Amino acid sequence: MPVNVGWSLIMKVFSFQNSSRNSTVMPSIQSRVAHGFMKNRAVKEHFLPFCMKHLKTACRYSPSGAALKHEQKPSFYFLRSKDLVPHSDPPSSDNVNNLYQFINHSYKLMVLTGAGVSTEAGIPDYRSPNGAYSTGFKPITHQEFVRSIRARRRYWARSYAGWRRFTAAQPGPTHVALASLEKVGRINFMVTQNVDRLHHRAGSNPLELHGTVYSVICLQCGFSMCRDSFQDQVKALNPKWASAIESLESGHPGSDKSFGMQQRPDGDVEIDEKFWEEDFLIPACQQCDGLLKPDVVFFGDNVPKDRANQAMEAAKGCDSLLVLGSALMTMSAFRLVRAAHEEGAKIAIVNVGTTRADEFVPLKIMARCGEIMPRVLDMGSMKIPPIV
Repeated sequence: MPVNVGWSLIMKVFSFQNSSRNSTVMPSIQSRVAHGFMKNRAVKEHFLPFCMKHLKTACRYSPSGAALKHEQKPSFYFLRSKDLVPHSDPPSSDNVNNLYQFINHSYKLMVLTGAGVSTEAGIPDYRSPNGAYSTGFKPITHQEFVRSIRARRRYWARSYAGWRRFTAAQPGPTHVALASLEKVGRINFMVTQNVDRLHHRAGSNPLELHGTVYSVICLQCGFSMCRDSFQDQVKALNPKWASAIESLESGHPGSDKSFGMQQRPDGDVEIDEKFWEEDFLIPACQQCDGLLKPDVVFFGDNVPKDRANQAMEAAKGCDSLLVLGSALMTMSAFRLVRAAHEEGAKIAIVNVGTTRADEFVPLKIMARCGEIMPRVLDMGSMKIPPIV
């Protein structure tokens, strides 16, 4: 029998669903979603009993669009000046309604996100018209990194210089919308191709298919360390680089004092070759003196088997798969979509530009993810599927 659901019950739902997770930003996400619950008075029905193992609910919700828009204001200002996101017409009402219906009628929804989600937060991608490839940039390969000390110096010098700007990026509207959906049980499993941890900062805990730049690993012994500690070691070995970066940020680009560093329009840092070819020192592993690399899957490398298997199991077990901001050009991502399709799952894609799966995906929406996802949440109420 329908009953009014108040704040205490909403918190019970959040507490139950997140009891096995550890997220430092969860309280802010909870309060944001709860604000949407209370403001829109959208919680309609709750079916008892509530117990430790099972919670069946038909609660309805609609997170506050105002909260989403307010929080993303700095990122949108950044985008206007950097032009990182490809142009796309705003999503139509039909687009929004179709995506809303797709999500609302899913019971085991899997979400796969790509670079198009993070460009809206100020982090460049590779393949879009405004991406890194358009400027002639070629990403380092695993083989090149392992074999060439010169390639490693170039990689770590550029990465060290750009780290402060990279970590300054904030979760975009898509990250926040997905975290809201996840916290109220609408998303069963999430996988991301991105290595930037913006999903985590928004309150989600996705499987990181291609790893993360926030960790550094040893290729010899497997020792792992956090990126901030690695940055401190780099600074200790190369004290002049800290001064160079400060000089760059204080308005002296291109000078010898700044090591010839110049900011690119897409947010990357160009460094004169003479400064990193011989003068840049790279820390070695503290345990075995081996090679350290970011814990990411470089081009030419393979996704770790256990991670690939976990993603594939989720793809084969879902009833719906939503792809956001990915052209699916990497086989590690495309094979998940193909497997879900072959198992009979419904597939939807939101992406600016063509994707590798366009031929067999019935719902393809050409739009920016950050423009359509908040509108989907603002459509009204959604059913929360049973928790098993």
